[in-house]
Amino acid sequence: MDERAPDGDIDEDALRVGEPGRAAAGLTGVLVSLQRSREHMGLGRTVRTLPLINQRAGFDCPGCAWPDPREDEGERRKPAEFCENGAKAVAEEATTRRIGPDFFARYSVAELAERTEHWLGRQGRLTRPMILRRGESHYRPIGWDAAFEAIAESLSSLGSPDEAAFYTSGRTSNEAAFAYQLLVRCFGTNNLPDCSNMCHESSGVALTETIGIGTGSVSLSDVEHADLVLVLGQNPGTNHPRMLASLEKVKRRGGRIVAVNPLPEAGLLRFRNPQKPSGIVGRGTALADEFAQIRIGGDLALLRALTGLLVLADDEAPGTVLDQAFIESHTHGFAEFADQVRRVDWAATERATGLDREQIERIARMLIDSERTVVCWAMGLTQQKQGVATIKEVVNLMLLRGMIGRPGSGLCPVRGHSNVQGDRTMGIFEKMPESFLGALEREFGVTVPHEHGMDTVEVLHGMHDGRVRALIAMGGNFASATPDTEATEQALRGCALTVHVSTKLNRSHVVPGDTALILPTLGRTERDVQESGEQFVTVEDSMSVVHASRGRLRPASGHLLSEVAIVCRLARSLLGENHPVQWEEFERDYDRIRDRIAGVVPGCADYNRRVREPDGFVMPHPPRDSRTFPTATGRAEFTVNVPEPIEVPAGRLLLQTLRSHDQYNTTIYGLSDRYRGIEDARRVVMVNDADIAELGFTDGDLVDLVSEWTDPHGGLEERHAKRFRIVSYPTARGCAAAYYPEANPLVPLGSVADRSNTPVSKAVVVRLEAHQHSVG
Repeated sequence: MDERAPDGDIDEDALRVGEPGRAAAGLTGVLVSLQRSREHMGLGRTVRTLPLINQRAGFDCPGCAWPDPREDEGERRKPAEFCENGAKAVAEEATTRRIGPDFFARYSVAELAERTEHWLGRQGRLTRPMILRRGESHYRPIGWDAAFEAIAESLSSLGSPDEAAFYTSGRTSNEAAFAYQLLVRCFGTNNLPDCSNMCHESSGVALTETIGIGTGSVSLSDVEHADLVLVLGQNPGTNHPRMLASLEKVKRRGGRIVAVNPLPEAGLLRFRNPQKPSGIVGRGTALADEFAQIRIGGDLALLRALTGLLVLADDEAPGTVLDQAFIESHTHGFAEFADQVRRVDWAATERATGLDREQIERIARMLIDSERTVVCWAMGLTQQKQGVATIKEVVNLMLLRGMIGRPGSGLCPVRGHSNVQGDRTMGIFEKMPESFLGALEREFGVTVPHEHGMDTVEVLHGMHDGRVRALIAMGGNFASATPDTEATEQALRGCALTVHVSTKLNRSHVVPGDTALILPTLGRTERDVQESGEQFVTVEDSMSVVHASRGRLRPASGHLLSEVAIVCRLARSLLGENHPVQWEEFERDYDRIRDRIAGVVPGCADYNRRVREPDGFVMPHPPRDSRTFPTATGRAEFTVNVPEPIEVPAGRLLLQTLRSHDQYNTTIYGLSDRYRGIEDARRVVMVNDADIAELGFTDGDLVDLVSEWTDPHGGLEERHAKRFRIVSYPTARGCAAAYYPEANPLVPLGSVADRSNTPVSKAVVVRLEAHQHSVG
């Protein structure tokens, strides 16, 4: 059997490896942005489109959620207010390539299932609704009315609304998200899993329990005016490149940066700002003053040591280190917490972190010397088993010095997709508070369920045991974004109905239920014209700023509907024309949706007027705004968090999954991870030189990855991902890294973070086995 990819797809044997990069962006970033844009959109479309990204009269980048500059903070937007990966995201969406019925007639679902995510995504924009019925081999076109009737008939035939799950990705606008959650709850379920369940759920749980609100406490100005920024478990050079410009401002103003990561990431070493001549022809700006190359899973131990050092330092010189006035006035639980952290076990800390005491003490001194500190983090923290506890310790660290509600300081969970935070604000959550559900009922005169629904992992378990028989996905790529790929795909194929609202083809479309539909929708870049005229939508960024987004391009097809229109028409088919909610008015004029958002969502009063302000408006955040904490005690909570060491048997490594520089989430833009020196392949595993030798392999060997996980009953489970090439890379000793979604098969569905139920993708125990070539 030939193990190579199909013709025209990735040839993994073409792998080229060079030296890891020592700087991010620069002229290369500009040239790649233009080359990819021209490849997908053509020159004229590129010139018209790129200047609209993140501009007031343009559209919000469909990539990350890093905020835009605001005039009320003394900043102006640049003519090119986007990064390389933002340009790639727009080029992917605004591509001139198209997929119509003839494409689906040419390729069977079985043939498409053999292709990679990269190949599927490069085929172009979906242009017509398609359906695949049980026993059929090819998708075929279906009219919109017939599609909605088929979905409504299937959903209505379920034994209970709770047998359906309604997934959402972070690209969905506030208007579509609000209408979607309203439809789902009117149908009768709170099964609203979303991509947050798999990324920042640990942040939401930890922050809600400690400061009373699940979002970060900083503005863009706070970050840029900090004396010290800690960047934990995050790679901004690839995942949030515009953040590098903010970190550059920190350095220009005399601030310092600490990077904590198992891998040395180019974007945290040096930034060549492509907006400045010095970034094009010069050396750029060195960023990280301290790089702590931590062992995977060691973050809580590091943070615990840092909080202990701060408490001990104040014990030696009372009142000189800790903000005692803040602690006494605004916090609860300090005495118990301080008593625990004073006992720093240095031997255990050094084993868990891989760092030496001297470096940890240097970082502690930087914290003590800083009057304005910001801590940023991403999935390197949230996707650990102790992710919630780790983020609670981040909060402890900031409370000690009174770094919440102080200008230039605060908590900064850096969200991924561009509106993942807004979707949650609008009600996309399986556990929305009673106050929100009650407001829905009063506003619309409907009855909604109050029992908690299922999150993403719970939905997958429900599919396996027959409790969930239908999945509707508003955007995203459910099959590839979720863990335990074989189990996920088995679960999807066992559904009676799968529906995906999408702009482009992805893996989820080729893992169908008995009946499967693809509903093509407008992209963020495209004009949305409804009966009342041209519409705009709104989004919320990582720092709680809500602002407008206006698509400007002609739609890829005359057969596309907006997400709002899809939701409203499905609601009318499913709930009937006489339903109390005015779905037809919502579709006709999005102002009508925003009027109702104002009546339901806290902080959104006068929504229509405020989102029309040039920079939008900022959602309220009591800890940031007034140092008030809506917790049970009315104070910020100190918590005691005890590190639990990860036991790694001899001959094994701890694996983390991560993105290439040439992808965003499961969308694979290309095959160039140039900051890591890896080109033209994705099935690679990055391992420290010393570990390669110790395990008896050599750089370039072909191996299979086998994950080992002990389930709660003590049973050992193994999962396999085959044919990965070893790449020598300066990772922390005992640690390895591989790209997702290729490595997702190794993440057990049952291996989840405590409290948040987020899949543990950042600490997978694996062994490497020499790959055995098959013949035939």
